[in-house]
Amino acid sequence: MSLKFDNHVPDNNLNFSHSWSLDPDSNFVSFSLEDGQETQSIRAQYSHAQIRQYSLQIRDLPAGESPRDKLIQQGAQNLSNSELLSVLAGTGQGAGGLGQIILQELSEGQVDLLKRFQDVTLEELTAISGVGIAKATTILAAIEFGKRVYYLRPSVGTVIDDPAVAAAVLSDDLMWQNQERVATLLLDVKHRLISHQVISIGTATEALVHPREIFQAALRRGAVRVIVAHNHPSGSLEPSQEDLELTRQLLQGAQFLSIPLLDHLILGNGNFTSLRQTT
Repeated sequence: MSLKFDNHVPDNNLNFSHSWSLDPDSNFVSFSLEDGQETQSIRAQYSHAQIRQYSLQIRDLPAGESPRDKLIQQGAQNLSNSELLSVLAGTGQGAGGLGQIILQELSEGQVDLLKRFQDVTLEELTAISGVGIAKATTILAAIEFGKRVYYLRPSVGTVIDDPAVAAAVLSDDLMWQNQERVATLLLDVKHRLISHQVISIGTATEALVHPREIFQAALRRGAVRVIVAHNHPSGSLEPSQEDLELTRQLLQGAQFLSIPLLDHLILGNGNFTSLRQTT
């Protein structure tokens, strides 16, 4: 990593003499340096007074009109809940298809239409007309996968009491990116997460950042503790001399502003390292 910052005479020995605190009520000790279409509807077909429902297969829809095409063209975030379910089930056409039927069946009496899906079972899904084992298991797998992704990233207000928790918050911003990025975690006095943000986006080999940008972000949000992190697209977790030099400048700024720098993390290839713990 090549980080651009003010010229400074290197100090080859960083002294991180204190470990992370696992007690959320205790105070971290700051770092210190030794030197200071119109939509068609599938109508019910009647036979002997029995209603038979037919599901329109996604592949039978005109090109560009299926939920899957919409996802490809506009992104998953622009699909409705019923359209997302239709993609997972492989049938239906969004709001008029099987996805909507599933929502109606499971969300009856619920204020939040999605809340029922938090603990829906295989038996409940397969009890819905048109939903067999294959569709039900696909939906359940998607729900579980979504939970795992969500819980991977702690929410605002989470106590950041360990480098692994800090890395989890920043993993989506940094871990698998193709450019070097510098990001911060801004915390309150009890180390609860106020905000996380990317400060700088660079190239595959360098990021441009100035300590002033980092501390300005902290001051704007009223943060009193800061954690800085950047990624190595190469996957290497070895800090470069530039990484160490940036850390020294950050420590000096932190000391001057009385905003403790709790750690500087390097993320890459599914892992991370803490300069506080390793230097």
